[in-house]
Amino acid sequence: MTARIEKGGEATDAIVLRHDERRVRRKRLVSQGGIEIMLNEPRAVTLEAGDRLVTDAGTVEVIAADEDLTEVRGHDAVHLLILAWQIGNRHLPAQIAGDRIIVLRDGVIGDMLKGLGATLRNVRGPFQPVGGAYDGTHSHGRVHHDPHD
Repeated sequence: MTARIEKGGEATDAIVLRHDERRVRRKRLVSQGGIEIMLNEPRAVTLEAGDRLVTDAGTVEVIAADEDLTEVRGHDAVHLLILAWQIGNRHLPAQIAGDRIIVLRDGVIGDMLKGLGATLRNVRGPFQPVGGAYDGTHSHGRVHHDPHD
């Protein structure tokens, strides 16, 4: 059943998706309650936690799945910027969370960041990376905060 994407409002069902599953253009999804959803957007969009997929059969809330993540901290603001540049230079999705950066857990990247002096901590939670300048997301560059604070 074709769905439209909305912000907020009441939901009668839910669907849990990893960050990479929330990047869609044309995709068939099934909610936890069995509602079949067909997304057919004119261009790729990134569904955010809390978005609603509205169909004739009901409204489905998008929930960001918990994922294995690494929290990256620097010695100070300049060091954190250098670490952010290194992460961006590798085109890795990253969630900006105040005084730290959150990336998907990856041993090779973790070793690189430790070698650059970063302090790392493995965490598990929803991953909401900042959208790219040209990727068609509707996050408007929002900064997300880690739910583990």
